[in-house]
Amino acid sequence: MATTELYTKGACVWVPDPEAVWVSVQLLQDYHPGDQQILIQLSDGREMEYPVLPPAGLPPLGNPDILEGENDLTALTFLHEPAVLHNLRVRFLDYNSIYTYCGIVLVALNPYEQLPIYGEEVIDAYSGQDTADMEPHIFSVAEEAYCTMTREEKNQSIIISGESGSGKTVSAKYTMRYFAVVGGAAQQTSVEEKVLASNPIMEAIGNAKTTRNDNSSRFGKYIEIGFGRKGDIIGANMKTYLLEKSRVVFQAAEERNYHIFYQLCASRDLPELRTLKFDSAENFHYTNQGQDVQIPGRDDVVELERTRNAFTILGVQPDQQMEIFRILAAILHLGNVNIQASGRGGDRSYINADDRSLAVFAKLLGVEGAQMAQWLCHRRLAVGGEMLVKPMTGQQANEARDALAKHVYEQLFTWTVQRLNSSLRAHREQPKSFIGVLDIYGFETFDRNSFEQFCINYANEKLQQQFNRHVFQLEQEEYLREELPWNRIEFSDNQPCIALIEGQLGLLDLLDEECRMPKGSDENWARKVYDQHLNHTPYFRKPRMSNSAFLIVHFADLVQYECDGFLDKNRDTVFEEPINILRASQSELVAELFQKESGGSLPNSSLANGSVRSGKRAHREHKLTVGFQFRQSLHLLMDTLNSTTPHYVRCIKSNDLKQPFLFDPKRAVQQLRACGVLETIRISAAGYPSRWTYEEFFTRYRVLLHDSVSQDDVRRSCQSALPNLIPDPEQYCFGKTKVFFRAGQVAVLEKLRGDRLSGAGVLIQSWVRGWLQRKRYQRLRWATFILQRYTRGTLARRLAWTLRYTRVALIIQKTYRMLAVRQLYMTIREATIKIQAFIRGTQARRIYRQMLTERAVVFLQAQVRGWLARCSFRRVRTAVVLLQSCVRRRAARKELLRLRAEARSVEKFRELNKGMEVKLMQLQLRADQQARESASLREILQAERGAHSSELEQLRSSLLKLQIQLQENANTAPLLADKQEEDMRKAEEKAAQEILKLTQEIQALRFERDSLEKEKDDLAIRLQDQEKAQEESRQQSVDQAGASVRAELEEERRRYQSLLREFTRLEQRYDNLRDMSLFTTNEHSRGHRRTDSTVSLEPLSPVTTPFSSSPIFPSPEEIRRISVTSATDRRPWSHEQPLNILMEDMSVAKDTAERMKGEDLRYAYDAVRVANKFLETQLLSQRGQWEQEISALRMKLQQAHDKDTPGDPEINELTEQVAVREQECVRLRQELKELKHTVSLRRILSYAGVAIAASQDPTSPGPQKSQTLSGLLECRKRDESKLIKHLITDVRAEGVLSLSPGLAARVLFLCVRQADCSGDQTRVKGLCGAAVSAIKTAMKKHGNDLDMTAVWLKNAYLLKDLLHQHSHQQDVRGCEELVPLVTDVQECVRALSDVCIQAYQQLLSISESHLQPMIVPAMLESETIPGLAGSSVKIVGRKRAGSDPRPPTSTEGTTMSAVLRELSALHTALSRQDLPSALLAQAFRQLMYLLSATTLNSLLLRKDMCCWNRGLQIRYNVSLLEEWLRSRLLQAGGALEPLIQAAQLLQMSKKTEVDGQAMVQTCNALSNQQLVKMLSLYTPQSDLEERVTLNFIRIVQGLLKGRSEGQPPQLLMDVRRVFPVTFPYQPPPQVTAAQLEIPESLKISFLRRV
Repeated sequence: MATTELYTKGACVWVPDPEAVWVSVQLLQDYHPGDQQILIQLSDGREMEYPVLPPAGLPPLGNPDILEGENDLTALTFLHEPAVLHNLRVRFLDYNSIYTYCGIVLVALNPYEQLPIYGEEVIDAYSGQDTADMEPHIFSVAEEAYCTMTREEKNQSIIISGESGSGKTVSAKYTMRYFAVVGGAAQQTSVEEKVLASNPIMEAIGNAKTTRNDNSSRFGKYIEIGFGRKGDIIGANMKTYLLEKSRVVFQAAEERNYHIFYQLCASRDLPELRTLKFDSAENFHYTNQGQDVQIPGRDDVVELERTRNAFTILGVQPDQQMEIFRILAAILHLGNVNIQASGRGGDRSYINADDRSLAVFAKLLGVEGAQMAQWLCHRRLAVGGEMLVKPMTGQQANEARDALAKHVYEQLFTWTVQRLNSSLRAHREQPKSFIGVLDIYGFETFDRNSFEQFCINYANEKLQQQFNRHVFQLEQEEYLREELPWNRIEFSDNQPCIALIEGQLGLLDLLDEECRMPKGSDENWARKVYDQHLNHTPYFRKPRMSNSAFLIVHFADLVQYECDGFLDKNRDTVFEEPINILRASQSELVAELFQKESGGSLPNSSLANGSVRSGKRAHREHKLTVGFQFRQSLHLLMDTLNSTTPHYVRCIKSNDLKQPFLFDPKRAVQQLRACGVLETIRISAAGYPSRWTYEEFFTRYRVLLHDSVSQDDVRRSCQSALPNLIPDPEQYCFGKTKVFFRAGQVAVLEKLRGDRLSGAGVLIQSWVRGWLQRKRYQRLRWATFILQRYTRGTLARRLAWTLRYTRVALIIQKTYRMLAVRQLYMTIREATIKIQAFIRGTQARRIYRQMLTERAVVFLQAQVRGWLARCSFRRVRTAVVLLQSCVRRRAARKELLRLRAEARSVEKFRELNKGMEVKLMQLQLRADQQARESASLREILQAERGAHSSELEQLRSSLLKLQIQLQENANTAPLLADKQEEDMRKAEEKAAQEILKLTQEIQALRFERDSLEKEKDDLAIRLQDQEKAQEESRQQSVDQAGASVRAELEEERRRYQSLLREFTRLEQRYDNLRDMSLFTTNEHSRGHRRTDSTVSLEPLSPVTTPFSSSPIFPSPEEIRRISVTSATDRRPWSHEQPLNILMEDMSVAKDTAERMKGEDLRYAYDAVRVANKFLETQLLSQRGQWEQEISALRMKLQQAHDKDTPGDPEINELTEQVAVREQECVRLRQELKELKHTVSLRRILSYAGVAIAASQDPTSPGPQKSQTLSGLLECRKRDESKLIKHLITDVRAEGVLSLSPGLAARVLFLCVRQADCSGDQTRVKGLCGAAVSAIKTAMKKHGNDLDMTAVWLKNAYLLKDLLHQHSHQQDVRGCEELVPLVTDVQECVRALSDVCIQAYQQLLSISESHLQPMIVPAMLESETIPGLAGSSVKIVGRKRAGSDPRPPTSTEGTTMSAVLRELSALHTALSRQDLPSALLAQAFRQLMYLLSATTLNSLLLRKDMCCWNRGLQIRYNVSLLEEWLRSRLLQAGGALEPLIQAAQLLQMSKKTEVDGQAMVQTCNALSNQQLVKMLSLYTPQSDLEERVTLNFIRIVQGLLKGRSEGQPPQLLMDVRRVFPVTFPYQPPPQVTAAQLEIPESLKISFLRRV
């Protein structure tokens, strides 16, 4: 099948567009050979006809959608310009990926935005990885160069080119930073810091603002970074090319001079710069021509500070810096010198004697102002052997002044570069190999191009030629490696264009020849060029409308150059007389700059062009022209690049507006053509661009191989089947391991594969549809049979039902008739019975009514008689109640008055407010008293009732007598009886009223009593609730304060451990430097004496440290000494500085500092201790402030509660008194607590006094009590060094592992305890210090042994707990068996704590070094699940061109079993020493975080790993880790959660918005950048998967906007993050000598048991 057959209906092609350069359209009909037009449809739906006649031909085909966003352009099926442009646009705009591979070239688009992809975590992710599998990055190129250098021991070079503003300088800085981090981690030297410090200096003196870039490099530089044998940076060297000197004296509109001038002008108010007479940049002629002296977002004052700091790092002293600034200031003042014309016609010029600028210039450079004024306006000529002085015109004098300024700046620039090189030069050893970074200008074309653009484009022609030949060479090497019968690939060689410029009688030769002419001019040179090259070479042309310009056909574009100024810029004339004046300068630096150089080492001539007219002189001047010098340096550069392995980075400007992530296709295509990217693609497309391994080809196109499939011999199967698929044998070729295809053939195979799969799909569909129809027919037939059967059954049942209904009807009729007759009979019978019953009931009711009437009469009589009796009784009772009410009223009033007085009593409230318990008791007493009073009242009432009863009886008796008398005298005195009756009635009514009134008062008193009791209960409940709320708020505040204090303590612990790690690193660095100095001393000594290897490991004495005799290093090392107390003061501490005073103020012991007096790091150690003490004091003071704030908040809460609680003032007053009493209680508790602390302090002081007395008086009873201790070990003073040597330093690994855990610590503790009992505190501290130093030495000796490090961790941990347990600060009074130590061992405990932390960190470092190379192969690349690897089919099976396959390493084939073995080794080492489980949990949490972070970082940078199969594999590997942790009772502590969620994300559905919401909710441990990055990298590995659409990615991005991030956004996890470790205190059991089993192998039998 030919490529033209791919132009079918529906295919996507690219057509030119004036705005977008190329647009994608769709074919609406098939193309047939011979058609002159094709019908296409644009993206907006419009249809048009596109001509296909030559020279346009068929439009380029579009690549499949599966290749959209491919990270390597050469992996595209169709390699052409629109495919490259579209792929770059998609990656840049849709995926925010600025880097893309194009074979061996890294294309970098400038995003004009700071991206978080250059941190140390990204460097760690790329370091040591196979760059062919990683995402494109500048670090990937640097890593490939570094690995190739270390593997092949061959020099490398990285060539970075591009237009101004494309990001070349930034790419070069990041490249050098990568080398500094990767190559500087081994020896911890300062060379990498100096390499990075050279960037600010070179940017200040060599970069300037242009119309295209705010920080444009106006020179080319090549930095050679030298590496030693271990791959560490040991030196560097810098070479510069073609500095744009004209910018010093002239700037175009909206441009600036070099940054250093504006930095100095902005910092003119600094005291040290006031003598240089700087002014604003607007007032200097050399800085105000561009009318734009400010750059938005750039602070020139801050930049000058960075520049000065860089000078300091590189060893340039402050006085030399001031000399440099003095020369720069002189250049600015020279530009302000006013040269005036004079004479007839202006043929002369002069400078006023009082010219201020000239005076400042002369003073700054230390020269005579009058002489400089004379020779700026005159020049000396040699005529006939005589010297003549000729005046110059005003224009010539200004040109001479500008030439002098340019020459001075050039000399200063050259001197600065040489000074930097001398500082960066390797001093220890010669570099074994180097990596060169070339930051050079790209191809330039402007509206007006001059000599600078000519040289720049000439350099790019040379670089493009080297690039083309290197790409061609790589292609040929690939073909030779695969043993292909190759033919020479034709590529566009630009050698004719280069010969036009540099060849014999070329443009440069003619230019130099014209410069030698006395009256040479640009017009004469142009005529010579026309005569020599016009119509002789197609690369040279002449413009139609100009006779002073010419055209050159460069590889990138056709450029027109204006001849004006070529000769002057090539000569670069500087007259001899001003130079001689500068040579006699009083300034040493100025005189040094202008001394005569032998051999023409200066880049340009310092003599006038026509000063000597001899042929020899003319030949020497020819060599010193700018063009000749540039050509020579360019040839040297090309020789250097050809001797190295080059790596290419092409920087592209995305737009000219400097807007972030804005893509301009016109500018992009222009730069792609200029930088050679399209040429790379063309060379690749000329050969065999598509390459597949036989296995990948077999897997992908197995469906096309028919019956010739042989799984055993894949190569033979492919070779036998491919001729049937592609008949033309020129379109493919078979290699040793790969099959090669020409451009477009993979698309042909894809179409054949698609057709085959489509045909197979149609066949499968036909069989499936037939099978479905047959199944449907069978179901219908079976359903018909069932329907017929059910129908027949229904008819039979219906007939049976008819017969049954007929028989039932007869039975129903018979039964109905019987029921009708029976019902009539029953009705007649029932009526007869009802009539009889009615008659009988009537008779019974009549008798009943008569009986009721008689009973009612009797009842009425009884009721009337009872009513009369009750009326008489009520009258008597009313009188009695009246008398009782009067008595009770009087008693109730008295009680009421007493209760009111008691309620108003102040003493009562005082009693109630003494406290809640007192109040409740009083209220209870009051309730009891009221109960007693109520009982007494009831008794009184009973007595009154008895009196009233007796009186009532008397009244009744008298009344009865009166009634009798009345009855007797009824006839005689009826009026008197009526009057008495009336009086009695009135008395009864009055008594009834009084009784009613007393009853109401009693009820009111009872109600008041009930209300008071209720108020009492409510008040008690409120007080309880208030106390409970206050207690809850107090507890909550305390919990919050405690949590914050714990968090700060955790952070402080982490900082302290990081400082300790830094201290260990510095101590190791000190040891390395000391060994180096000793090695140097031994080299210079005459003789050599062999010493025992164990001497250096043995401490000098138990008291002194092994660093007591260390040498003192010179000032450069002291300058780099780290100070933790001040971030700005980098100078070393001196004895006169206030560190000792600060230590005394902070109560920090000085004995350790005295013992470490000879160390280079003693001041850093003291500063660390002072900082820790200061932080501890600060934490304690802050805790006291928090407690005060809590108390104040409680008071405010109480006051607010009082304000918000309206009610009875008595209740408010009561509440206030309760609060006052509560405060009084709190105060008393605090006083009690202080008294307890005072008592404890007195006890401690008493113990300390006893200890001091014991140490001073051996006969005191305290030591006698200590001496009675038994079970100790005694070590004589002379044997202490032997004990340390045999027990710690010289012990063997197999011997230590066979001992019981912590034996050395127990032996040392018993010896320390015995020395303490003897009263020798100096020996105690000396023995402890020697033990600490010996353990450190042993740890350094076994720095890569897990078991030995765990042994010393256990011993240090146990010895620390033993000393802490028996220290006098520890409360040992509760246990009678524990006797505290007399000696203060807190310093030793603190030192042992530091040793424990160092041992723990060393353990993790060993495990991490073992695990680091295994993590990615085991977690990502291994195929642990059986059968999973065979299910994946790669769509694109080619690695990046130009990336050489790495040799197999030991990590290949690494599986999870190897990782688990390493983890088990650490767990076994820790468990064997009986270390606490909490410590194990912390260690494995750190390792789990390392595994998760490293795996996730690699996953985020590898496109081939972001697929469904790999997610399943990762989840399975994580489950193995979790199972391993569970089997050992450990937990990951959430460290594996990000990796688990990443695996889930790869396995989740990625289509709808619901899927996006579920993904966002599930993956909450991943950052927004990580989520989007994984979705953009997701690559289907089989036809069953689908690529993640851009629409879904945008949906997820929208959902992520509402999610809050707890941490700053970052793409990669920080693999260097270290969790702080805490060592739990576990009181060890008592230790005696009898319990220890000391083997004879330790050789410590000199110890005596006491």
